[in-house]
This record gives sequence, structure tokens and C-alpha cells, in this order.
Amino acid sequence: MASEATKIYDEKMTKTLAALDSDYATIRAGRANPHVLDKIMVDYYGAPTPINQVGNITVPEPRMIQIQPWDGSMLKAIEKAINASELGIHPGNDGKVIRLIFPELSEERRKELNKDVKKKAEASKVAIRNIRRDALDTFKKQEKKKEITEDILKDLEEEMQKLTDKYIADIDKKCDDKCKDILSV
Repeated sequence: MASEATKIYDEKMTKTLAALDSDYATIRAGRANPHVLDKIMVDYYGAPTPINQVGNITVPEPRMIQIQPWDGSMLKAIEKAINASELGIHPGNDGKVIRLIFPELSEERRKELNKDVKKKAEASKVAIRNIRRDALDTFKKQEKKKEITEDILKDLEEEMQKLTDKYIADIDKKCDDKCKDILSV
């Protein structure tokens, strides 16, 4: 019974971890990573569309991303979307493809990115703890209504704490890995 009751909360925690992964994928660490473009939307005939759905994205060199739109008229729209984003890189347009050259990160910029990584990790930990709190509140209400016994409540509380500890450790590991990635030159 205990694992069935905590299953939905485990799924919520998994989604929180997946959201952190996608946030970390968009933080550039000095190398060209096509995922930095994931959240940039292009005006494609009046509809906001992700860049990867309007062209082919390749990484021909370690510090360069190349975007080749399937429709040549989209070059200006893609360039405009990249300039309007928080990417901080100005695209080069040769009339057929757009090239994004990633400069070497300065020490100051690396430290800023590190702080951002740690903030995102802390926000994810808070989300995990909120999920645990919601679960415990639900279990305590069930115990008051006599739907579960006091022993089952204790088992559920222990299981939720173990889940929380596991996900917090995962977040810490992801944060440490991303910080090392950013700080490595």
C-alpha cells in the first residue's frame, strides 16, 4: 500500500528533475550546444515556432552552431529571434545559413552562470520539498478520516522522506556536474 500511495508524488518529483535537466541544457558552458536554442521561438507565418522546427541545426565546430532554415525567407525571422533572446550571441548570416560563434567565457561570466545553476538547483529542491509537504498533508488527512492507520502513516512519512532525500541528492549531483562543466576551461 505504501508504494502505491507515494507513486504520484514520485512522478511529480521526477518531473521536477526533468525540468531542471532542461533548464541546465539551455545554459551554455563555453561549447556550442544546440539545446541553448530550445526555448527560442521564431515567428513562422504568424505562429511562434521553435527554431528546430524551421531549420536544420548542426554543430560543425566545437564553438559554432549552424542553422539552415528549410525556407530561405525565414533567415531574417530566425536572426531577429536570436537577437531578441537572452543568448547574448549575435548571429552571422551569409544569405543561406546562420552561424552562431560561441566566444570563450570570461571568468566573471562563468561565476555568474555558476550562481544561476545553483539558484535553479535550489528552486528545484524547494519544489521537491513542497511535493513532500503536500504528500504528508494528504496522508495526515487520510489518517484523521481513519482511512489509514497510524502505522501506515509512519511508513508513508518514512517513504516520502527517503524519496525526498534521493531526489535532493540527484539535484546536488546535477548541480555539481554542471558547475564543474562551466568552470572547466
